[in-house]
Amino acid sequence: MLRTTGHHGSLRDIGATNENASPNNENYVKELETDVLIVGAGFGGIYLMHNLRQLGSKCKIFQASTNLGSIWHWNCYPGARVGSQVPIYEYSLPEIWKDWYCSCRYPGTDELRQYFDHVEKKLDIKKDCAFNTRVVGADFDKPSGKWIIETEDGRTAKAKYMLLALGFAAKRHFPDWPGMQDFEGEIHHSSFWPDAGVDVKGKRVAVIGTGSTGIQIAQETSKEAASVTNFVRTPNLCLPMQQISLTREEQDRRKETEYEEIFKNNRLNIFAGFQYDYIEKNTFDDSPEEREAFYEKLWKNGGFEFWLANYKDLLYENKANREAYNFWAKKTRARISDPVKREILAPLEPLHAFGTKRPSLEQNYYEMLDRPENQVIDCKKTPIERFTKEGIVTTDGKLHKFDVIALATGFDSVTGGMKNMGLRNVDGVELSDTWKSGTYTYMGMTLSGFPNMFFLYGAQGPTAFSNGPTCVEIDYCDSTRQAEEEWREKVIELSDKTLFPQTKSWYMGHNIPGKVREQLNFAGGCPLYRELTQASLDKGFEGFITA
Repeated sequence: MLRTTGHHGSLRDIGATNENASPNNENYVKELETDVLIVGAGFGGIYLMHNLRQLGSKCKIFQASTNLGSIWHWNCYPGARVGSQVPIYEYSLPEIWKDWYCSCRYPGTDELRQYFDHVEKKLDIKKDCAFNTRVVGADFDKPSGKWIIETEDGRTAKAKYMLLALGFAAKRHFPDWPGMQDFEGEIHHSSFWPDAGVDVKGKRVAVIGTGSTGIQIAQETSKEAASVTNFVRTPNLCLPMQQISLTREEQDRRKETEYEEIFKNNRLNIFAGFQYDYIEKNTFDDSPEEREAFYEKLWKNGGFEFWLANYKDLLYENKANREAYNFWAKKTRARISDPVKREILAPLEPLHAFGTKRPSLEQNYYEMLDRPENQVIDCKKTPIERFTKEGIVTTDGKLHKFDVIALATGFDSVTGGMKNMGLRNVDGVELSDTWKSGTYTYMGMTLSGFPNMFFLYGAQGPTAFSNGPTCVEIDYCDSTRQAEEEWREKVIELSDKTLFPQTKSWYMGHNIPGKVREQLNFAGGCPLYRELTQASLDKGFEGFITA
């Protein structure tokens, strides 16, 4: 097992032991029985707990980390910052947002952890949480009509309903390069970064990966490190964050005039759940001059506007997409003076359609890597061959020496977390086996053969849209196989109308060796997803077997 300097434990085990998980604590329960067991205490799990309490349900949460916030408990790597602007990345509950203030438009880890502390003060969630509690198995017991859930430390729980709020990045991906155990410096996965930080001042740092974590780590560590080397397989088509500070007075004004509209209408009725949407124009409806001015406006606004507030044919027509890419390349290449780095990070010919891989938001990533002491290695030309005690050897035989290596190698996204927790259907077959040949769900929230189990932010649902289960008063609820097959066809149909299938990305499950290549997300947008799920309820739970 890969170990990290200073922790004396595997990457998987980093985190202080929480007293709620200790047999010596008076609140420790060896066998728990409850109406609803929620797995995960991030945004989804907390929201479910709050709403189910209001309905009078007895609920408990199992959380693998030691505090609320889930991903923001783990995300403490250098530069970690959310890509959704204030107040989109907040609860719509007035009792929370009315007296919560952020220092900037895109908060970082420390501020997001403070936000969850604020949420705890308002909702009192922790009293019903068991932290440091990892689910490793779950079976539905037909005679009792309850789920029997097993934890890693030998406890069990019985619950009529099991709700999974794991998030779509719950299982880390560790490539199996030879010699990783031999490296004598510090090595950390981005999601297991030491909470106390890593001293990179004057050190040689390697960053492997160009997802949002890789971009942020490279950007931040470049401020102090002697050098940063970014190993790039596919360049990230980053967008300018355009970070700005926020005053309390400004936020108070917006709370009086905008917040309720944003929460009640924008997030639910806009394609991606943001404050902005694609415009009702195609790319070539405008003249070249008009198009250039429109692109420039989106660019200056920053954030995901150039991706999600662009022309409506951006993700559907290759020629339209190429126009957007050309503008992106022109703006980005102008920021990179080194011609070799420029061709790797912002090639004139796109490696994939713009927006079919998730763009990251950056502040000065290109300027930082453009510094002469920093390197960019094209892993398509010279892949990583092996690790040594001194660093990394690439296939051209060159040894790159490092003191610190950051593995920004991503996740087995969307389906990985659920397949990794020992879920078994009513016939005792593990979910990892039932999904071997492809992913099947109903409405991106239930599975046939897994009665009374629902999930959020998972397979075949839009990750930006939180739609919890609303059928807690039914004794037995299981989706039909036919309903699953029809939903899968709908997901594929919507995806095939876009440019997403052309691109090798985690959206399509391509980043994990051996994983079925398929669309893992509902590509029809939040409004359509809401319409279709509500229609099932309006038609008397169409697609479900209930009792």
